[in-house]
Amino acid sequence: MPLAIWALALSAFGIGTTEFVIAGLLPQVASEFSITIPEAGNLATVYALGVFVGAPLLIILGARIPRKGMLMLLMGLFVIGNLITATASDFSVALLGRLVTSLTHGAFFGIGSILAADMVASNKRVQAIAFMFSGLTIANLVGVPVGTWLSQYMSWRDTFYAITAVGVLGFVGVMLLVPKIQNLERPQIRKEFAAFTNLRVLLAMGITVFGPAAFFTSITYIAPMMVEIAKFDPASVTWLMVVFGLGLCLGNVLGGRYADKALMPLLYVTLAGQAIVLFVFSMTAHSQIMSVACILLMAGFGFATVSPIQKLVMDKARAAGAPTLASAVNIGLFNLGNAIGAWVGGFVIAAGLGYASPNWAGALLSAIALVLALASGAMDRRDSAAALQVA
Repeated sequence: MPLAIWALALSAFGIGTTEFVIAGLLPQVASEFSITIPEAGNLATVYALGVFVGAPLLIILGARIPRKGMLMLLMGLFVIGNLITATASDFSVALLGRLVTSLTHGAFFGIGSILAADMVASNKRVQAIAFMFSGLTIANLVGVPVGTWLSQYMSWRDTFYAITAVGVLGFVGVMLLVPKIQNLERPQIRKEFAAFTNLRVLLAMGITVFGPAAFFTSITYIAPMMVEIAKFDPASVTWLMVVFGLGLCLGNVLGGRYADKALMPLLYVTLAGQAIVLFVFSMTAHSQIMSVACILLMAGFGFATVSPIQKLVMDKARAAGAPTLASAVNIGLFNLGNAIGAWVGGFVIAAGLGYASPNWAGALLSAIALVLALASGAMDRRDSAAALQVA
């Protein structure tokens, strides 16, 4: 892969770490600010909602800025947001820091996906996107466990200081390695929004919302779930997050390798598998062995959908002449799913249904995503059949 894509992956590592590490920090944050676990979970919800809002907003505001300059601007904002969180004097300031950080997420991955795909041969575009997204998976394999360890043995604030340092490295990497390419055509906002009238794009975005929401419903509350139900030692949460990261890594490789060959069948398998695993997890969370297996499989099935769906949305939107906004909005929708998942998980726990309840709630969300994928596939088959009849 070109060095520029390595720079994008490094930045993705920092972004992925700050997004997912909060799952391992909730007990420490709740304790310091004297709030409940579901209330501390708002740090995940606010971040996800900020990505959803920030993606189209920053794409529109930065339409005239060259893509490299926009990526540098986004990484600068990322650094500032994490510093605010690390130095927060109260919980509201911590929420503000998470919001500032989140505004960079969707636009970065939206623009980065297009750059990564354009820098390689057409038959390797999903692999290039998956390579950039590998920063997210490595973040969960390395960054999140290390961040969780820092929070337990030092402070959750030190975790965000470390993420800030990674953000600085990402900024430098983008500055030095990403080529300075002028936008061939300035995005036309009206034309960009036209992509959202395409039913197939909307169905793909619906999968983007409900698929990730499924595993985020569970993983957001994995620390209290494993400590209270599976009876793991609190220190074990660190290596459980390693298991989650390994699952994401395997899922990302699976999605990147096979999506170019059989995108929709891959989605059918992964979404169904995720639903089944989460249903099983809801009934076996008391078992430490089954919990580890379910965390691994849940992450693997869940993340195998990410790069294929991003590619699907980009292709549909590109056909309509509007890839940039749709690509970024799709990343925002991924995080809208995260917000929905974190909220749903907190809701069922607050309703007194227990720390295992986010698992079956997530399984229902995955089933919804599967229905949308089946509907999208049926429409494609119908169009193909109609084209053959005309031919």
